[in-house]
Amino acid sequence: MSEHHSHHLVYGTLSDYLTGEELVDTDDERIRQQISRLMVEELGYQRDELKPRLCIETLFTRNFVKSTIDLTLELDHKQVMIVRYGPGSLVSRERSALAAARVLNEKYRIPLAVVTNGRDALLLDTITAKVIGQGMQAIPDRQRILEMLPKLIFLPPQDEEKRLREKRILNAFDLERCCIGI
Repeated sequence: MSEHHSHHLVYGTLSDYLTGEELVDTDDERIRQQISRLMVEELGYQRDELKPRLCIETLFTRNFVKSTIDLTLELDHKQVMIVRYGPGSLVSRERSALAAARVLNEKYRIPLAVVTNGRDALLLDTITAKVIGQGMQAIPDRQRILEMLPKLIFLPPQDEEKRLREKRILNAFDLERCCIGI
């Protein structure tokens, strides 16, 4: 059996709420699954409207980083909102969520981003970078998003230099530092 080096306590495996895929069962993954359940059972989204674990891969200064977007909401064939989970302070996660929403889709910038620790959340306007809602109740339900949809602006992608800067930010924020050298 190979030795597992991680700060995460692994309980075994669990079944992904949205896809049924087998995932490593950690405390963080259990919270991600609760967020998926919240989105479907309380906020009214259809399972197929939520795309789990989309990734953005970056390589800067020999640091390869795979940034995972926990959930991407797709309505009317458009990616409308991303949800990023992370334990602890939400403020420290705002900038990387904005960067992810601005570069995940190559055809347009995703207008909304949520950062959450499972107990609190911030809803961000990715154009202005302003917090437009706070608390778990700030995560818009399906009806509210449908009402917002005609007013949401899907800006074209940034020029390549700005996209590169956003990817550098994502790379720096999402670099796993806790287990380096173990």
